[in-house]
Amino acid sequence: MEKQKVLINGERLKDTIEEFADFGRTEKNGVTRLALSDVDVKARRHFQSLCEQLGMSVVWDDMGNMYAKLPGIDNDQPPVVIGSHLDSVKKGGRFDGTLGVLTGLEVVRTMVENGIKPEIPIIVANITNEEGARFEPSLMASGVLSGRFDKAAMLKSTDVDGITFAEALKKSGYEGKKENRLKEAAAFLELHIEQGPVLESEDIQIGIVECVVGMVCFEIEVTGESDHAGTTPMSMRKDALFAANQLISEIRQKMNRLDDQLVYTVGRMTVSPNIHTVIPNKVVFTIEARHQDGKIIRQVEEIIQGLPNSSGKEKCNVTTTKLWDRHTVWFNEEIVNTLEKSARSLGYSFKRMVSGAGHDAQFIATYIPTAMVFVPSINGKSHDEDELTTWEDCENGVNVILQTVLDLTTDKL
Repeated sequence: MEKQKVLINGERLKDTIEEFADFGRTEKNGVTRLALSDVDVKARRHFQSLCEQLGMSVVWDDMGNMYAKLPGIDNDQPPVVIGSHLDSVKKGGRFDGTLGVLTGLEVVRTMVENGIKPEIPIIVANITNEEGARFEPSLMASGVLSGRFDKAAMLKSTDVDGITFAEALKKSGYEGKKENRLKEAAAFLELHIEQGPVLESEDIQIGIVECVVGMVCFEIEVTGESDHAGTTPMSMRKDALFAANQLISEIRQKMNRLDDQLVYTVGRMTVSPNIHTVIPNKVVFTIEARHQDGKIIRQVEEIIQGLPNSSGKEKCNVTTTKLWDRHTVWFNEEIVNTLEKSARSLGYSFKRMVSGAGHDAQFIATYIPTAMVFVPSINGKSHDEDELTTWEDCENGVNVILQTVLDLTTDKL
C-alpha cells in the first residue's frame, strides 16, 4: 500500500512533554524523576493511561520495562519498537529520555487519528533505570534484556537510603513477568536529544546515529611521601600531586597526536591527605577515552599502560589499573539508511554522526536491529536544568521516526 504523507501534531507533542515534566519538575524548570520513585510511578501510570486511551495494551516485565502495543494486521510478525526512558538524573532536563518515549506515543496517536493500520505491531517502550542515578549501574534494565548484566546482581543494587532495586520495583507495582520481556523485533528506534553541541553549531536539524562509541577507563595511583610543606626542600620531596600533574601533561600530549575525533577526560581525582600544609603522599585519578575506532582505543591503552612505574624527578611510584571498557556498537545499516531517507524526504538537513554517550539502544542493538536519531541540544546542555531543545526540533525528530515507522510497517506483507 502507498504510505500516507502525514506529519505529527507538534503542539500536542509540546503539551505532552510539558505534562510529563510536571512529574518531578524543579524550581528551575528541570526534572528530578529517579527510577521507581513516587514521581516516576506517577509518570508511568500517566503513560499507561494515555496508551490505553489509544486502544493499546500495556504490559511490563520482570525489570519493570513497559511495553504498550498497537496491534497490526498480522500480529504474528515481530513488532517495530519505539522507545527510551522516563527516569531522569537529579535536577536533569525535560527532554532526555522522555522525548524518546513520547515519540512513540505521538507516532501512534498520528497513525490512529489518520486511520493508518500497521501491517505489523508497533510497541512503545519505557525502559527502566536508564540513568542509573538512583540504582547503579546505568542502562540497568536494557543490560539485563541483552544479557549484559546479571538480573540477580541488579536486584541487589541499593540507593542512598539502602533500598534495593528489588524492593523499589515491587513497591512500584510494575514488577511483571519475565515472559513479557522484549525478545525480538523488526526494529528498535530511539529518538534522543544530542546531549552535545555539534548539530546546533553546524546548524543541522537531524543527526543519524551510526554507532555508540567504544571507550576505556583507567585509574592511576601515584604514591609519594608526606612531609612538612614549609621545611622540606624541593629537591628532597616526593610530591604525588606534582608527579600526577606531570603524568597528565604527558598523557595529554600523546593523546592529542592520535585522532581529532578522540575525546578523553580526567574526571575524578583524590588527593591525600588534602591539607595545605602537608605535601601530598597519594593522588588517584581516572582517565577515560572514547572513540568509534577500536584501533584508536587500543592505542590509548598502550599509552596508559606504557606509563613509567615511577615519575622521574618526583621519585613517586605509579600504578595503573584498567577499570572497564566497552566496544563500539554499530547500528543496523539498513535502518540507518531508512532514517536517512526519511530525513531527506522531509527536507530536513542531516548528518551521520556517532554517540559519545551511552543509550539503551546500544544494548538492545546486540540482539535487535537498532538505530537512533538525534535532535539538537541548545548549547549542548544535558543532565542539567538548562537542558533545552526547541519544540520545532523535537517535532522534526519525531516526524523522521514517524516516516520511518510508516516505511517499516505499512508495506511489509
